[in-house]
Amino acid sequence: MKARIPKHREYIIQFPQDMAQAVQEEAWGKLTQILEDYKKAHNGRSVYEPTFIEDTQAQVDALKAEYGFEYTIELK
Repeated sequence: MKARIPKHREYIIQFPQDMAQAVQEEAWGKLTQILEDYKKAHNGRSVYEPTFIEDTQAQVDALKAEYGFEYTIELK
């Protein structure tokens, strides 16, 4: 059996090496909440939506400024 997963873009989050684990977990929790809020606001849609990055990038950038992590956007 074959399953075809659509190509999509993903955030690849990179936390600084010297960031405390508790701070990383807090930031990751907030990033996860962005995804959950997106699903609720878009009838269960997920990261596979073509506009997911555009719809969430301002929120992710705000967390990036707050926590100091880096991210790239990659096509998967």
